[in-house]
Amino acid sequence: MATEVFDKQKTIDLRKKYIGPSCKVFFNHDPIKIIRARGQYMYSEKDEQYLDCINNVAHVGHSHPEVVSAGTKQMELLNTNSRFLHDNLVHYAQRLQATLPEKLSVCYFVNSGSEANDLALRLAWQHTGHKDIITLDNAYHGHVSSLIDISPYKFHQLGQTEQSQHVHAPSPDIYRGKFREDHPDPATAYADEVRDIIEKAHAKGHKIAAFIAESLQSCGGQVIPPVGYFQKVAHHVRNVGGVFIADEVQVGFGRVGSHFWAFQLQGDDFVPDIVTMGKPIGNGHPMSCVVTTREVAESFMSSGMEYFNTFGGNPVSCAIGMAVLDVIEKEDLQGNALRVGKYLMELLEKLKEKHPLIGDTRGCGLFVGVDLVKDRLKRTPATAEAQDVIYRLKDQKILLSADGPHRNVLKFKPPMCFSREDADLAVGKIDHILTGTHSRAKYSLNTRSQLVTFLAKL
Repeated sequence: MATEVFDKQKTIDLRKKYIGPSCKVFFNHDPIKIIRARGQYMYSEKDEQYLDCINNVAHVGHSHPEVVSAGTKQMELLNTNSRFLHDNLVHYAQRLQATLPEKLSVCYFVNSGSEANDLALRLAWQHTGHKDIITLDNAYHGHVSSLIDISPYKFHQLGQTEQSQHVHAPSPDIYRGKFREDHPDPATAYADEVRDIIEKAHAKGHKIAAFIAESLQSCGGQVIPPVGYFQKVAHHVRNVGGVFIADEVQVGFGRVGSHFWAFQLQGDDFVPDIVTMGKPIGNGHPMSCVVTTREVAESFMSSGMEYFNTFGGNPVSCAIGMAVLDVIEKEDLQGNALRVGKYLMELLEKLKEKHPLIGDTRGCGLFVGVDLVKDRLKRTPATAEAQDVIYRLKDQKILLSADGPHRNVLKFKPPMCFSREDADLAVGKIDHILTGTHSRAKYSLNTRSQLVTFLAKL
């Protein structure tokens, strides 16, 4: 049974006193105190039920009993570091690799998505002997120093425009990017931008170690790259001795529905050199992984430096990881993501026809974005309206967030047990809010018109 140690205000006061002030909470003006969760629902200290539409960490559902049981049983028996032989490590690595292309065969287990991406950069630097990293505009890859440097999503917030020796390419966003849905070949056009960046870097004496991208850009605004883009980018990068890193931290493990990994949306002919994963891998347990080729792994070993991670790949983490894979398969959560995601998109498309505030809906499986605009023709981001929607949804016990460079994209990344009924509820609430928003805007416009007419008569 969940218990509450402090009342809500005391919790807020203690957080302000002891927790770093830059550590923000959801709904900062009126934060929610959550004391338990199950499936796709979270519960406040007042036992109010909230539908969780954003928690891609609790991949197979909050507090899933099979995942909890697997971790508990292994912890009762043994937990230690990976310098001792243990079957859980190799068994889980074997099962994880079976979901990937054969070429991706060597695993390094770590503890977070940030740690996975940091290790991926180390692998790339050692394997290629080069230093420069190309990333996408509006990207976010983690909070450690090496990743903040290549995360425009973060350093743009500080008013910075360039990262040290690293460069960023345009986000392959066909809705509000440089090349849009009416372009005859946006995949080639965006890939050519990467080719041009490489040529300019070489002209200055720089060498490209890697191109890194989320397989679907999340913080960048739920961006889905055009098919063929990754293949073309990989060709340009590999031609100069670099490698391709696919960041699956937010979008892997069946979330896209049609495939287990989001990079597979690009086609069977595309295989990254390094794949990073985190968040959903442990359903809330802190674990992550880097999977790469034998060639890259042997280059990393040739440095002579031993790689050791105290907690990465420990028996408990691996037991939990295997339980997550079991649940995904037994409950057909990848199939659920495909079916419910399609239904959610259909509902949102109907909503778009009804509300001019919705400029675009896009998604794959249970990775969906709703781009709010003030003007459909100009595609002006409706930032304030998006924030209003998510706060009003919170009042209706629906947890959603807004992201993208303009914070105007409503994003759905719920636990994979999200149902058609949940989709009906969430979209119905959004419809009600947008109907009210339109009415208020119309009232405001009429009021202004009346005021202008009155003043003209004076």
